[in-house]
Amino acid sequence: MQTLTEKTAADAVQEEACEQKAQQPSEKKKRKFPLSIQLCVALGLILGAVLLEVIAVNSTAFSDWYRAHIYPIWVNTYGRLTSLFPFSVGEILIMIAVFGIPASLIALIALLIIKKGKRKKVGKVFGYVYLWIVTFVVVVQVNNCFVLYRTSNFAKTNGIPENQHTNEQLEMLGDAIVVQLNEAAEKVERDSENRIVMKCDYDETAKKAMKALGKEFKNLDGYYVTPKPITCSFLMSQMNLTGIYFPFSMEANYNNDCYKAKLPCTVCHELAHTRGYIQEDEATFIAVLACIRSDDAYYRYAGCLTALTYVRNKIFDYADDDKKAEFDSKISDKVWADIDANREYWDSVKEKEDTVFDTETVSKLSSDFVDSNLKLNGVEDGSKSYGRMVDLMLNYFIDKKSDRS
Repeated sequence: MQTLTEKTAADAVQEEACEQKAQQPSEKKKRKFPLSIQLCVALGLILGAVLLEVIAVNSTAFSDWYRAHIYPIWVNTYGRLTSLFPFSVGEILIMIAVFGIPASLIALIALLIIKKGKRKKVGKVFGYVYLWIVTFVVVVQVNNCFVLYRTSNFAKTNGIPENQHTNEQLEMLGDAIVVQLNEAAEKVERDSENRIVMKCDYDETAKKAMKALGKEFKNLDGYYVTPKPITCSFLMSQMNLTGIYFPFSMEANYNNDCYKAKLPCTVCHELAHTRGYIQEDEATFIAVLACIRSDDAYYRYAGCLTALTYVRNKIFDYADDDKKAEFDSKISDKVWADIDANREYWDSVKEKEDTVFDTETVSKLSSDFVDSNLKLNGVEDGSKSYGRMVDLMLNYFIDKKSDRS
């Protein structure tokens, strides 16, 4: 007959055996799924973004559908959220990346030295932080930028002819722009040196001008984010940038240091990017059209001034000295005052001394990055694609106008 003590001991042994048996499945389960949930989710998001890009590269129809139906979701949610802030969220994110990542690496090294017994745990925590940073960059860049490079071009999307044009037609367009620009120059306020004194905003008027195009062109209607100036605008000038669409914050940012007559078109250009038109030539064409159709006299002048810059450069690619002189003689002194002032500003950026970063180096790195990024996304001529904006103008103002008449 077992005593009470013997029964208690037997029960204890039995309970311990049961606990060990209960633990076995969980150990097997643990060995079966060695990856953590965080790692699986992050890798899944990255693979999903890669798959999305592969589909976009191989299907223009899918990319067009994405731009029309999926991309606006990000603008109407994330874009609305970042627009609530009075400062550029994108600039803050850049600062975090520039200063935060190096600081975190220093902290990681220090903790690995100090926490000898917890190095594995420290490495795991920092590893997950860096993994989520990479995941955020890849997913956002693909969804808010890369896929949009694979859409149909603006002309095809909006029924604009895609014809070749003669030099004579280009010069006709140039002359028409000069006439309109000279007239617009008389309707804006100027200082004692004949330079424009901008009396317009760079947010609400720009959004209104862009929304007006939505009646004619696809994907340009709907909500627009609020354009914001960059605090470190001089650095943007060193990079030869007047504006930037920042996909990680869904913002249209602009350089507040550059010559102000250029800002209306710059802001509208970046807003065009936020509506899914990521190609530079298309965004510039949209911006010019939005400005010259604006109710604001300063925007109309800025639109004509930007159009002149591109058309004049195209004409000067083939024109002899006499033709160049003849064309320039048609431009009014007031317009030349703004052209010269803009040139002087960029010269001053190059000549400025005691800067944190060398301007020539920063400019070269920025230009190479822009060119490489465009080519990586299927734009074979890279930065030269900006000039194709003139082809859009010719096809829209000459060919489409002829079709309507």
